[in-house]
Amino acid sequence: MSAAEPTILATSGGHRVGARTRVLFDALVHHAVDLSGVHGRRPRVLHVGTAVGDAEHVTARVSEAARIAGFDLTPLHLFPMPNVDDVEGTVLAHDVVWVMGGSVANLLAVWRVHGLDAVMRRAWRAGVVLAGVSAGSICWFQGGATDSFGPELRPVTDGLGLLPYGNGVHYDSDAGRRPLIHRLVADGTFATAHCTDDGVGLVYRGTELVEVVAELPDKAAYVVSREGERVVEERVAARLLPTPAF
Repeated sequence: MSAAEPTILATSGGHRVGARTRVLFDALVHHAVDLSGVHGRRPRVLHVGTAVGDAEHVTARVSEAARIAGFDLTPLHLFPMPNVDDVEGTVLAHDVVWVMGGSVANLLAVWRVHGLDAVMRRAWRAGVVLAGVSAGSICWFQGGATDSFGPELRPVTDGLGLLPYGNGVHYDSDAGRRPLIHRLVADGTFATAHCTDDGVGLVYRGTELVEVVAELPDKAAYVVSREGERVVEERVAARLLPTPAF
């Protein structure tokens, strides 16, 4: 099973705290599965935790979230070495790749050492839905605003570039991200940037933004561009997704 065309869901969300577990998959992860078109069997989700150093406690919590959601989840670890013999075959065998947040700068460096950047591009073209949160959103774009280098936000500009835009995550909860994104558009680092409030996801078919979705009410996305010497920000309303029932 694969999506009808190359599909990315770039988000600032996807997880929530459960009543009995530390992490549940919220509506955005479920929407990534829906975008894959899988039916008649359990969805196959690949969890990529490179941005948090493949931390075992994160993998354990996400695995429990997948069990509750009814997904078959495989972790792809690159520390201290790949945990599978065939990285490309493993990626291509899944319906959805879900990339966790953390350090996008470290993620990009480690992916390139292992050739995972090229594998992700081939998976995207093959119809595997590429998705993720925070660093797992920025990685698909030209770059964005990151705290990978320290508490002060800095630009990262060597993303995979599957999507030809800058990306701003946590746009409503981290006060430094909006002004930095505006500066990066103003100086031409990015011609355009697509940004998300917490709980919001951007759906792309190919490189076209086709829908904005959210798992929280009253949230939005933003398209930041330049008109002459002026930076313009357009707010794009989000369609509220149904809350998963567990």
